[in-house]
Amino acid sequence: MARNIEIKARARDFESQESVAARLADGPGVLIEQEDTFFHVALGRLKLREFGDGSGELIQYERPDSLEPAESSYVRSPVGEPDSLKAALAASLGVRAVVKKRRTLFLAGQTRIHLDEVAGLGRFIELEVVLRAEQSEGEGRQIADRMMASLGIEPSDLIAGAYVDLLEAEGGSDGVKSSG
Repeated sequence: MARNIEIKARARDFESQESVAARLADGPGVLIEQEDTFFHVALGRLKLREFGDGSGELIQYERPDSLEPAESSYVRSPVGEPDSLKAALAASLGVRAVVKKRRTLFLAGQTRIHLDEVAGLGRFIELEVVLRAEQSEGEGRQIADRMMASLGIEPSDLIAGAYVDLLEAEGGSDGVKSSG
């Protein structure tokens, strides 16, 4: 199972933070349109991510809902026909919520910097420090802390949980809200 250290934060000054991310990055940013369908599962989170080009990936992950940089373990599986897989998973597990976002991805060393515009929620920054097999969680947290400082992310900007949790909090008692 792959691991990373992850944080999610509300963007304090999206345009300025995007400029800093571009300066830190090893190359230009990549714009990605994503739709994540989350399914009801007993352990962790399961989402089918669909891209604008018709491809997708199924992602299962576990991460504590923490305001601190936290380790996330995940499995990603490419999907050639996301529509039929989504129908099968929806029929067997039920759809929890749908998150639509426009993401600009910057790669800076082993850190993936995501600048996200999430429908119905606003603008966010997500950092994923992809850990190498020999790296400790502590090393990853140090990298995340330095990136947070460079990007002007304050502790008060951090959010616990995932976008799906924020949508559910706004969605009422049934906990299901489509953001599109």
